[in-house]
Amino acid sequence: MTELRLFNSLTRQLEIFTPVHAGEARVYTCGPTVYNYPHIGNMRAYVFADTLGRVLSYKGYKLTHVINITDVGHLTDDADTGEDKMEKMAAEKAQSIWDIARHYTEAYWADIKALNIRQPAHWSIATDYVPAMIAYAASIAAKHCYELDSGLYFDTSTVAHYGALARAKTEDGEGRIEQVDGKRNAADFAIWRKTPAGETRQMEWDSPWGKGAPGWHLECSVMSEALLGLPFDIHTGGIDHREIHHPNEIAQNQARCGSEHSGARFWMHNNFLIERSGKMSKSSGEFLRVQLLIDKGFHPLAYRLMCLQAHYRSELEFSWEGLQAALVRLKRMVMANRKWADHLKEGRMTPGDSWEHEQVTNALVANFNMAVSSDLNTADALTVLEATLALKGTAPECIVTAVDHMDGVMGLNLGRLQRTDLRIRPKAAIITEDEIETALAARKEARAAKDFAKSDIIRDDLIAKGVEVMDGDPLGWDWRLDI
Repeated sequence: MTELRLFNSLTRQLEIFTPVHAGEARVYTCGPTVYNYPHIGNMRAYVFADTLGRVLSYKGYKLTHVINITDVGHLTDDADTGEDKMEKMAAEKAQSIWDIARHYTEAYWADIKALNIRQPAHWSIATDYVPAMIAYAASIAAKHCYELDSGLYFDTSTVAHYGALARAKTEDGEGRIEQVDGKRNAADFAIWRKTPAGETRQMEWDSPWGKGAPGWHLECSVMSEALLGLPFDIHTGGIDHREIHHPNEIAQNQARCGSEHSGARFWMHNNFLIERSGKMSKSSGEFLRVQLLIDKGFHPLAYRLMCLQAHYRSELEFSWEGLQAALVRLKRMVMANRKWADHLKEGRMTPGDSWEHEQVTNALVANFNMAVSSDLNTADALTVLEATLALKGTAPECIVTAVDHMDGVMGLNLGRLQRTDLRIRPKAAIITEDEIETALAARKEARAAKDFAKSDIIRDDLIAKGVEVMDGDPLGWDWRLDI
């Protein structure tokens, strides 16, 4: 197989992936802070991490993937200022912080399922590891930390090359870090936050530095070491983590294990999803989340395909038109794959030498392998997948096998989906599918009888109810709801 090359944010270079442990791949992904629903920009990071995991499995590695759930410690500002996001939401909702965490964790898991993201080996819940966090902090406190009234802070001057991941000195990586009274260096960060005098948090624990809660950055260092060991292979997250959160993790890992240890060999980051209307922000009310896409009649795998159409390190602009185009592309693939599956089921034979058929599809599989091995080039891999589906005069068993092989990486569920699965009734629709089909049957009869006036009346009535009649649609669709 072609060597797997991945872009390492730490070195800013493409590097050949060589695992720490032969035959294994150990991956840690920064998961959500479960104080609200994830928006689709958040979910791009997990489509990327899932694709990485699928490629590693495809390349033959035994994958151990960890995704954390942050249910404590993450402040409203990544730069260590503001309130705890979880405590803030619990107060706003007048609910238990544990209930808040449970609700939004389950919502996140529902989105994971909808996007066909594989389950990791471990979901690491931050509050399960607080005793380990206290022990970790205690092990580095003497040499690398100092105490203020507000908590225990990490002195970033005590580790070599702090901020190298962010390229802080040349890329303004410290731009969001504000000076806090008493801190020795602007970049210093809290690894334990004391509960302010006279206050009580819903989530707080006793520690050598007083009652309080762990800092956000400490969590990932502790959980990745506990579940994957140090060093491990790959740490992933959104590009926003490259600036503060991941450099702080690296600093803690260096304090724990030595200056040559960043924790992970590879640090990989997906770029932003850009949305021009401003509805990506969770403060905007009806912000863009996976359920909203479904409510508007889009199958969630159309969004997965939309993500795969761009390289993970490129910005991706979201638009409803772009999502519609991705849905049409997915429909074409589903229908083409169903055709080949039906041919195989019917036992159709294709003239020619079976060895020649295998050579054709094997060449395409090799091209697919080259694409995904080149820093997860899913855009090119999709083109190869479509070329395979478009083959003519090739044995169905060769096509089906090759497509299954490729879709195991793409995760589009082509072998399970029917085209009718991709027709989702929008939540705001005022007409049922049965009513649409009845109207279309009547319109078909009117057109056959050349009663075009009646045909137009039926069409206009359907349009008024949000149904687009698609005469002559090459995909074989008769209509779609446009709400």
